[in-house]
Amino acid sequence: MEALLAFATAAVLRADEAEAKLANANARESATAALIAHLKLQIAKLKREQYGASAERTRRLLDQMELQLEELEADASEDALVAVAAAEKTASVRSFERKPPVRKPFPEHLPRDRVVLVAPCSCPTCGGNRLSKLGEDITETLEVIPRTWKVIQTVREKFACRDCETITQPPAPFHVVPRGWAGPSFLAMLLFEKYGQHQPLNRQADRFAREGVPLSISTLADQVGAATFALMPVYRLIEAHILAAERLHGDDTTVPVMARGKTDTARLWIYVRDDRPFAGPAPPAALFHYARDRRAEHPRAHLATWSGLLQADAYAGYNELYRPGRLPSPVVEAGCFAHARRKFFELADVEGAARKKSRGEHAGLVYPIALEAVQKLDALFEIERSINGRPPVERLAVRIEHSAPLMDDLHSWLTTQVAKLSRNHDLAKAINYMLRRWPSFTRLLVDGRVCLSNNAAERALRCVPLGRKAWLFCGSDRGGERAAVLYTLIQTARLNNVDPQAWLADVLARIAGHSAQHLDELLPWNWTPPTALAKAA
Repeated sequence: MEALLAFATAAVLRADEAEAKLANANARESATAALIAHLKLQIAKLKREQYGASAERTRRLLDQMELQLEELEADASEDALVAVAAAEKTASVRSFERKPPVRKPFPEHLPRDRVVLVAPCSCPTCGGNRLSKLGEDITETLEVIPRTWKVIQTVREKFACRDCETITQPPAPFHVVPRGWAGPSFLAMLLFEKYGQHQPLNRQADRFAREGVPLSISTLADQVGAATFALMPVYRLIEAHILAAERLHGDDTTVPVMARGKTDTARLWIYVRDDRPFAGPAPPAALFHYARDRRAEHPRAHLATWSGLLQADAYAGYNELYRPGRLPSPVVEAGCFAHARRKFFELADVEGAARKKSRGEHAGLVYPIALEAVQKLDALFEIERSINGRPPVERLAVRIEHSAPLMDDLHSWLTTQVAKLSRNHDLAKAINYMLRRWPSFTRLLVDGRVCLSNNAAERALRCVPLGRKAWLFCGSDRGGERAAVLYTLIQTARLNNVDPQAWLADVLARIAGHSAQHLDELLPWNWTPPTALAKAA
């Protein structure tokens, strides 16, 4: 009997050891996979910084890699805890020790609650009470306080004069919405969640109800419309600031809008003023416009009073702006090398073709000519990265010395290659895209303010495709126009590194009592957070 118990005990120990070894192996494998994913993500980001930020290169791939890394890190953490629990059952197997991800220190501006653990009154070893403090060890834990709701009661006492029987009472406080019930912080949260975080009102209403504050969608929508109306003066100031620019980026994207029994494809247009690439002093800003279609009359109306340099794609609707007799003066076209490069990149995507082939999908041909064109264009982008942020005169000098010979070589090479191709060949179309617009592409050799690409507009416009996945469509044309106003405010705040929600809350609280002559003080680039004002005081 004793031998049987000993055998069973040994079998259990061997099973525990095997389980611990297996858990260690799983933990090590998970940690290795997470490390590989982390290194791949770093390499991809470095490549993106080196070779330029373009829509077809790794933006979506980076998002996928970050999502994959998120899951692998969670797997590694879970498997490490399983390995520790399994090793505790044995005395011979040492638990796998995983190196956790490096965490940055917590921001200094966060408030600290100091919780001091009570020290012993006497020595636990000898019982003596002559204790002397040598120091302390501090462990910081990040915590969050759940959102709290409160109702602010503003009491206006009413008095009557016993001499003249006049009744006096302080005036009612300002509300963004006439006779409104929502405070500025609540309205800012509502607007930012809808247009900055892409959370439709029905989802917000569900969350509010779970937190014990039931509010109907129609009630919330009423506040959105009234707050947008209150913010229109700021929108007009941003519009005026952008139309005072000497150079603009322009682009547009589709936005579904409700129609009778279906959805139509409307458009959101964007115009970005960003002078930072040539060290301009003007702050950056983004202006959105909504239109039901993509007819050329819309950009003509948006830029009716403006003239200057316009960096955009080859949309034919801009052609009227470039017409020589146009008033007040013709707009100067500057080509986007990113759009031109994208056409060649699609024909030279070796990795993409291999992935499609491995999935059994039809993979297009990989053209060596397209690959060579991408390499020639990348050489121009490399020069641009070295002069980004420098004054126009310096940028132009570097371009004349280094970029001009590359542009001459590129033009000769494109002319030679297109003569060898059929007119309807995909490569011929990509080459003709540049050759037919060659004056707009050489604009950078005569004006140091010109950028090589239109990526500034594409980056600012990215919020719309992201939001489409959440809200699916606009409910009406008025809804699209309202979205254009709020996108303008939020994206301009982001371009100036300002927290959009905090800025909107402060603007909504102050705009009614603010002098119209000094309304520009509320613009994102002039705005000072209330906390900074309090510290300065």
